Amino acid sequence: MYLRGLRVPQKVDVMTDLARALAGADIVLGVMPSRYARSLYSAMLPHLDPSMIFVSATKGLETGTLLRISEVIAQVVGQRFEPKVAVLSGPTFAREVARGEPAAVVIASADPDTASSVQAAFAGPTFRLYTNQDTIGVEVGAALKNVIAIAAGVCHGLGLGNNTLAALITRGLAEITRLAAAMGGQPRTLAGLAGLGDLVLTCSGDLSRNRMVGIELARGRRLADILGSMPMIAEGVETCDAAVALGQKFDVDLPIIHQMHAVLHLAKSPQAAVRDLMERSLKGE
Repeated sequence: MYLRGLRVPQKVDVMTDLARALAGADIVLGVMPSRYARSLYSAMLPHLDPSMIFVSATKGLETGTLLRISEVIAQVVGQRFEPKVAVLSGPTFAREVARGEPAAVVIASADPDTASSVQAAFAGPTFRLYTNQDTIGVEVGAALKNVIAIAAGVCHGLGLGNNTLAALITRGLAEITRLAAAMGGQPRTLAGLAGLGDLVLTCSGDLSRNRMVGIELARGRRLADILGSMPMIAEGVETCDAAVALGQKFDVDLPIIHQMHAVLHLAKSPQAAVRDLMERSLKGE
């Protein structure tokens, strides 16, 4: 359904039985949408082992709790044992990775040995991993770039050009970096693959689901109709609510994210959102 024309490798077994899937696993890789993370890890709980490494590739935040997915894993699995957790992120569209095109990502964990183990297990001729200890920066960058990508789609849908997109990406990165730093992340992380790299890809690539949402909003379609016609989830829509709440919690100014929240949930027109961003009070960079 999602990668038409591409074959699942013969060595991969597809199943819905969690007990069978997890039996003897060294690494548990979670790529579920954020809204399903807690329920799925809870369902896995009886079949988990302390020797396992948990890798989260989910690019979102848990609505309501505002938790990063690595924190959700720690909460759920922590009911039985303290899990070894890493997060995987970077500028990757699934179709291009599946075609074997070269890609580079970040694997982050507070435990360097955990990150190194995953790096060695996942690396291949067309898939390069860099280790990092800043899980906060990696996860915040992965989640919030989706909101900025919706804004990029709005700009494209309104017929705005490269000047606008360059400004949006740059100022969007500034917002993400401010929030990540306030939450305890490292600003330099957001200058790398999990920050700038992923942001550029998602804001400019035609395969971006979040960018497509913005394009359709700019064309006048209702959000419910857009989401109803998409087979996959655009994480930025739900993440936008969490991002606004985190900005309030940590007292961080997030003007682009606030405008996208107004467009997505308060029926503000995309044209008015762009105008209000441009007419904000002048200040230093």
